[in-house]
Amino acid sequence: MSDAPPLRLTKLAKRAGCAAKHPPGFLLPLLGMLPGITDPNVLVGSSTADDAAVYKLSDDLALVFTTDFFTPIVDDPRDFGRVAAANALSDVYAMGGKPLTALSIVGFPDNLPASVLGEILAGASSVVAEAGACIVGGHTIKSEEPIFGLAVVGTIDPKRIRSNAGAKPGDVLILTKPIGLGIITTAAKNDQDSLGAIGEAIGIMTTLNRAACEALAAFDVHALTDVTGFGLLGHLRNITAASAVTAEIWADCVPVLAAARKYVADGIAPGGTRANRTFLNDWVEYAPDVSEADQLLLCDAQTSGGLLAAVTATDADQVVDALRQAGVTGVVIGRIPGSGAGRIRVENRAGG
Repeated sequence: MSDAPPLRLTKLAKRAGCAAKHPPGFLLPLLGMLPGITDPNVLVGSSTADDAAVYKLSDDLALVFTTDFFTPIVDDPRDFGRVAAANALSDVYAMGGKPLTALSIVGFPDNLPASVLGEILAGASSVVAEAGACIVGGHTIKSEEPIFGLAVVGTIDPKRIRSNAGAKPGDVLILTKPIGLGIITTAAKNDQDSLGAIGEAIGIMTTLNRAACEALAAFDVHALTDVTGFGLLGHLRNITAASAVTAEIWADCVPVLAAARKYVADGIAPGGTRANRTFLNDWVEYAPDVSEADQLLLCDAQTSGGLLAAVTATDADQVVDALRQAGVTGVVIGRIPGSGAGRIRVENRAGG
């Protein structure tokens, strides 16, 4: 029987959780320097900071393309694969699409046994299969720390594409998963998860956004995104900027994991979360009674978070009911008050 300490994948991710050298959004002006896309079959490109690209094949069929990968945020290799797969697949659901195939993207160190990679791939395969898709290949390179993710191809009806760019004045905003995942995974990585919340976080991160996407398909969703690395406010900023509208978020209505609320009050937050908050200072105005802790929660860098949808006010109650009937959290967290330059106002509804 080996006396070796248990493998801690997160300890091998040397740079995970460190403050980014480049701030969130640094790519936006760089993408603007690229040649414009002239192919009329590219229905969604990079200009709206959407979750995936869409290419039209026919009047009734288009392909959805996306990729995502990262270093470990959980220690169990199989869980790492599951989380990474659900996170990559989410971008297809955020466009209203259906995943079809995936390619694995792997960076793997020489000093780890191959069985660890086998567990990562097995975990990913199980989640991809749950989505009704399959992993058909991939590519592996040698790296100093483990890296894993997927490049995903999905399908969508070109007339049913969900984008960042369609939110309208009068819409309400609905969120389908609680926030605080980045704070909890950071606490666990740093041995500060005193409430043992990592299990709940993994359960949320490995839950596909498939049911939410399917429930929303019955309604006229004007804009849709998933909440991942830019945090709730960062991804909402992509919607408001692309749609030329303003938004209002009610901080006291946003579902937050209880452990995350405690940990952020104790000063625990990933570097990416703090960087998000700094970047969004040019876009977000906070009411005086919105605490710094709540600001960090709203900017928390999520992995495999929920969907954020803009729907008509008249449909809001029906959308929430449909989501809940599908076993999905559905909470109204704000509204689109009018046209504008993408600004976001955060307040507490009880005090507003």
